[in-house]
Amino acid sequence: MKRYPTILAIAGSDGSGGAGIQADIKTAAALGCHALTLITAVTAQNTREVASVHQLGEACLREQFRALYDDIAIDAVKIGMLGNRETVRVVSELLTELPAGTPVVLDTVLRSSSGTALLDEEVRAYFIERLFPRAGLVTPNLPEAAALLGLPAPPSGKEEVEAAARALLALGARSVLLKGGHAEGPSSSDCLLHEGVVRWFTAERIESPNTHGTGCTLSSAIASLLAKGETMEEAVRQAKAYTTAAIRHGAGWRLGHGNGPLLHLPEAFGRT
Repeated sequence: MKRYPTILAIAGSDGSGGAGIQADIKTAAALGCHALTLITAVTAQNTREVASVHQLGEACLREQFRALYDDIAIDAVKIGMLGNRETVRVVSELLTELPAGTPVVLDTVLRSSSGTALLDEEVRAYFIERLFPRAGLVTPNLPEAAALLGLPAPPSGKEEVEAAARALLALGARSVLLKGGHAEGPSSSDCLLHEGVVRWFTAERIESPNTHGTGCTLSSAIASLLAKGETMEEAVRQAKAYTTAAIRHGAGWRLGHGNGPLLHLPEAFGRT
């Protein structure tokens, strides 16, 4: 009997279905992986705003993890929105219970796409200290990299981006994927620094009103592919291709009045 490859998605719930846990589940399913979930917070949000955030407490976080880990093997972990210091501490402690070598992808979620803060500024140093050394890969976008490094502006240009990736690595991360989606130009290029080697992954930039959940999708796609045994480089390559396709497929659809979601499962909507 076959066993599902699994990821444990640790993130907030997005009721609009575009980002967070909901995006993680759809992404994992699209890539032939099964998503287990540990919900860190429940948000009240739609395509225009995050109206409120309700953090779950330590006991709830630990009980979710224990119920899963006592029964189901975890092949990889994706970490998204954490929100506060207590959640950072608890998640960092729970990660120590996993077998050594379990792939952990840390999406450094600081703000929502609508601009709402999702990790308090005073927690950032603690976040880096507790989670960067436990992550096999961190995946900040350019504004997040600037915030984490204390830079006056997001890095731009190949040399600045590579320098920022090395600076993030020096903070304790084992590998860094610095995402270039916020840069300008006809293409979107991501910089991977892994095992001392820099690799660039470039795809066309797609004009779309629906990009909500792009970072969640990419990080959970990487985790899903690592869970299935792909190398880091190949997981990043395939995950970027999948995310680009999900943006392209979703460009012609409409949900709500703001920044809509990617189309994670195009076949279900007659889009291939």
